[in-house]
Amino acid sequence: MRLLYVFILILAVRLASVFVVKTYYVPDEYWQSLEVAHKLTFGYGYLTWEWVQGIRSYVYPVIIAAIYKFLALLQLDTVQLLVILPRILQALLTTYSDYRFYVWTGKRKWALFLILVPWFWFYTGSRTLANTLETSLTTIALSYFPWYGEGTAYLWPAAICCFLRPTAAVIWLPLAIYHLRNTRLSTIELILKRFLVIGVLVAALGIAIDSYWHGKLIVTPYEFLKYNIFHNIGSFYGSHPWHWYFTCGLPTVLGINTIPFIFGVVETVRKSRKYPVSKQLLITILLTLIVLSTVEHKEFRFVSTLLPLCLYVTADSLSRWSYNASLTKLWATALIILLGNVVPAWYLSTIHQKGPIELMPKLRQIAQEYRDERDYRANILFLMPCHSTPYYSHIHENVTMRFLTCEPNLNNADNFKDEADRFFDSPVHWLRSHIPVHPPTARPTHVVLFDSLTNKISEFLTNYKLLYSIEHVQNLQTRTGQTIQVYQRLQKGEENAFNRQEAKDIPDAAADDEEQLNQFN
Repeated sequence: MRLLYVFILILAVRLASVFVVKTYYVPDEYWQSLEVAHKLTFGYGYLTWEWVQGIRSYVYPVIIAAIYKFLALLQLDTVQLLVILPRILQALLTTYSDYRFYVWTGKRKWALFLILVPWFWFYTGSRTLANTLETSLTTIALSYFPWYGEGTAYLWPAAICCFLRPTAAVIWLPLAIYHLRNTRLSTIELILKRFLVIGVLVAALGIAIDSYWHGKLIVTPYEFLKYNIFHNIGSFYGSHPWHWYFTCGLPTVLGINTIPFIFGVVETVRKSRKYPVSKQLLITILLTLIVLSTVEHKEFRFVSTLLPLCLYVTADSLSRWSYNASLTKLWATALIILLGNVVPAWYLSTIHQKGPIELMPKLRQIAQEYRDERDYRANILFLMPCHSTPYYSHIHENVTMRFLTCEPNLNNADNFKDEADRFFDSPVHWLRSHIPVHPPTARPTHVVLFDSLTNKISEFLTNYKLLYSIEHVQNLQTRTGQTIQVYQRLQKGEENAFNRQEAKDIPDAAADDEEQLNQFN
């Protein structure tokens, strides 16, 4: 019964995260899962360039699309269920992976505590990210890995990880070598009858799914590596120094758990014979960080798969330390770790970048109810960095929407700039070039932007009135801001003296923009 109580506790925490986490993290949470599933199920939506080029696998979106289809058949496809059910599904998988972590670590109290409290895992564990799915599958695979016996069950989730995100092979290659070195079975037989067979079966199923939905024979892991590694497309979205994962990436993901992890590293290195599993995990962590560091584009979520490995090392060392520690030290250590995780988890889950999530219900209401003078439905323009919000999956209305795109330089054009860069270089010029002036009804009915842009396009906004101003976050990025604002186009007979006066008070906004444009030309 104790295991049942543990499972229920983990389930309660993961389901709580579904409803507590109400902030925006990265675009892929929506644009590489929910938006794709919405397009597959309902026939309208938007597929990013990754899907056009075929570097993404449909395996995860198809699972979500099955949920959407089921809801549609029951006529229960409300936005609330379209948003919440995929997150609950991911939370259930995360629950099982956390439970398997507890079993893998010998059902230690420290292990249960450490898998429940990390701020990053609470923050991302119920998000519909491929990285979250990969981390859950990695944990499950590690729990079935033959550390002290024989078994190949781990190969199934490991193979799925490698197919969905080929970079996962960086983790599993050293572990597979470890398995081959320590097995009592025939190495050739193990490779041919287990490694190869399971790998081929998983790859065949994945290729079949992807080829069907992409409409052509395609091997998405190869396309993924071709664009992200061989062509280094990822650097278009930012680059970091080689040491970033060591000095910032992994320490940030671990948070305050970095301190006991370092303690575990030291103990493992000093007494490696007492910590054989931790020793192998540390080798895997180090090799993974080295390989990932060679890629220019780096993100915190890319090392989320290392979290269970790091937590195992930490739990292993803390459990042994606890044998001789006083009760005061034990409670003090646990309390510090708990508070050090609760604070960032609460802030990042409820406050930081909450604007996009609070924005979508308002846009959904506009999409459902708004009609202009000609009884036309809403036409929404997002003047924000691309993918700053969810999209059709959170509106579920087939209205016209447009955002500033940011496809990379796939054709190696000279002096390439994506649409978002061209807009922010010269907002007024872009609006004059892309948005019709006459008739007024040809303009977008609604404009969504960050407050930092308002003064720069005040002339354009004289034809609009402010509907909503939604708190977002205070940051130093010039293209975002403290609030997200929603403007609605003035209809015939409406007046907006405030905006017109505002435009008079800032007469140089358009002139400055034109001067910048002349410099570019």
